[in-house]
Amino acid sequence: MSVIDIVRDHVTSGRLPSAVLGIADAAGVQELVAVGARTDDRYPLFSITKPIVAVTAARLIEQGLLSADTTLATALPGFANKSTTLAHLASHTSGLDEPALDTAVPLRRELLTRGQIFSPGSAVQYSTLAYTGIAALIENAGGRGWEAEVDDLFASLGSPHAVSTDLADALPVADAAAAGHDMAVFAAQRNPGAGLAGRAEDLLRLGSALLRIAAGGRREFLTPAALDAMRTPRTTGLPRADPGSPTADREWGLGWHVAPAGFGDATVFGHGGWAGTEFWVHPAVGRAWVLLTNRAVREGVDPATIGRAVGAGR
Repeated sequence: MSVIDIVRDHVTSGRLPSAVLGIADAAGVQELVAVGARTDDRYPLFSITKPIVAVTAARLIEQGLLSADTTLATALPGFANKSTTLAHLASHTSGLDEPALDTAVPLRRELLTRGQIFSPGSAVQYSTLAYTGIAALIENAGGRGWEAEVDDLFASLGSPHAVSTDLADALPVADAAAAGHDMAVFAAQRNPGAGLAGRAEDLLRLGSALLRIAAGGRREFLTPAALDAMRTPRTTGLPRADPGSPTADREWGLGWHVAPAGFGDATVFGHGGWAGTEFWVHPAVGRAWVLLTNRAVREGVDPATIGRAVGAGR
């Protein structure tokens, strides 16, 4: 079964309410198909926001304005632990105590007041709040808002204003309320770890550029060495502070989920999102893919199955 057939079956069977699937190579978009949607529909990306923000920070590292070892206290002097670095924040090893995704408390206040449950670098626990810290570092280094820096990244790819934290025209998550998630409160936070919305085509432009960079081609928004540093595992062998969570067995680079289980290719890197969004890059076969959809509970939908089909060229 082709990857398009797999996704179409998920929608027609009711496992997904809608979907946009896109596949790209280093030259650009190769396939873009919508089922129960339009190819240019915007979806909440949720945690695909994380690698986008991490790449934005990496661009500032390339410019000499940040480093992986820059401490959060550099941007937020009120942050208590002076040893917490950008690398800790981006690799889920910061130890931050995590609030609910739809917390009504301002995220900067959550960051400064919740504390840490383990010493930075000593364990792994998935953290969306950590990206509020990365946003603060981006703003301190770049001198403007983190969203403006993200917009500049996509403008460099020919897609200005491609993604934003404005969810007003994004497709709604079909079961958000049933899953106990208040989307209005969430949207108001403009969360740097989960709050962006965008189109599949714009993510595919990013995927194409990442493939070119991974292949060692001409310098784009990152050097190959910088991307290699981002997708090098940083959590191997560390204890898991949340062993029962869905993310506990994952390995992390800087912003990227690396060598995902079940994909059959240790070079793969990417990220998924809460409502079923997926963005993955397969350097070994020169392909990247995006799945945008909008359901939090997705029984029978396995992104690794799609990833293996993409990797096999189906």
